[in-house]
Amino acid sequence: MQPLTLQRLLVRLAALAGILFIVVVLALKLGAVQVSLYGLANDLIRFALHQTSELSSNYSLIVFDIRLPRILLGIFVGASLAVAGTSFQALLRNPLADPYVLGVSSGAAVGAVLAVILESHLALSPDIAPLITPLGAFLGALLTIGAVYFLGLRDGAVDNGTLLLAGIISASFLSAIIQFLMSTVGRDLRGFAFWMMGDLSSPLQPSVSWMIRVGFLLAAGAIYTTASDLNLLLAGEKEAMHLGVDVPRVRIVVYVAASLLTGLAVSVSGAIGYVGLLVPHVMRLIFGSDHRILLPAAAFGGAIAVVLADMLARTVVAPSELPVGAMTAMAGAPLFIYLLRRRMA
Repeated sequence: MQPLTLQRLLVRLAALAGILFIVVVLALKLGAVQVSLYGLANDLIRFALHQTSELSSNYSLIVFDIRLPRILLGIFVGASLAVAGTSFQALLRNPLADPYVLGVSSGAAVGAVLAVILESHLALSPDIAPLITPLGAFLGALLTIGAVYFLGLRDGAVDNGTLLLAGIISASFLSAIIQFLMSTVGRDLRGFAFWMMGDLSSPLQPSVSWMIRVGFLLAAGAIYTTASDLNLLLAGEKEAMHLGVDVPRVRIVVYVAASLLTGLAVSVSGAIGYVGLLVPHVMRLIFGSDHRILLPAAAFGGAIAVVLADMLARTVVAPSELPVGAMTAMAGAPLFIYLLRRRMA
């Protein structure tokens, strides 16, 4: 494995940051209403200089009040799902592991729906009420990955085929629970049908925005502390233990942190699938399997992928809008089938 240097890490991340910036500019420009690059550049400069009173009245509402918030949300969601998928694949040594495939996203969605139902029956203060949904999504994701892990055990060890089957069955069962809740609880939950397929258009309250930023930094930072251990775990748990890796500690850190990332992402965007499957494989092909580089690269790659998917969802059938999850599934599902067939060959 090539030695990691700060310069090597920063150069690669700077390149990804540059690509992300280009994608963000394109996403700000394209949509049902076209914005000129010249006017967009002037408004971005004024916005960066805090000269908001001089923003163009024609496009300031569209660019800064509608498109920019959902782009920033897409960056968070994509980074969260990609980091979670990368850590799951390393810990389980399964290239098909992904929050969506393992049912973790569905578990987070069930927790979010139940939290919404609970919130409607409780008299909560305005400061606490918005936090119930992310908390419910986190608990749902954590319980689901725990159940899938134990279902995937065979003779005290994780069997990849059994684990994958357990995740798919769990996702199907949890999706049925969501459909049942949406059909029986009340008409106010029917909007979850579109949200479940991925939606970045819902504005976030300041308390929720602050919580997801802190939650992402804590969870992603916790996973990054295990990057060297994840490198050793690629050779197997027994070999890693012989090399001094505290496997139970790494397992707990990754499961809890990845569940937190998935829960936060699902609570604000719905179940956007295959980001945690597609992005780690692409980043691994480009940057290698050293998780000290792969984890931050996957965060940037996930942000780029979701922003691109959201841009396509807004423009393909404009002025109508497609679910973001439909765009990621069209790219991720063929890759999943390819990887599955390659493992069976």
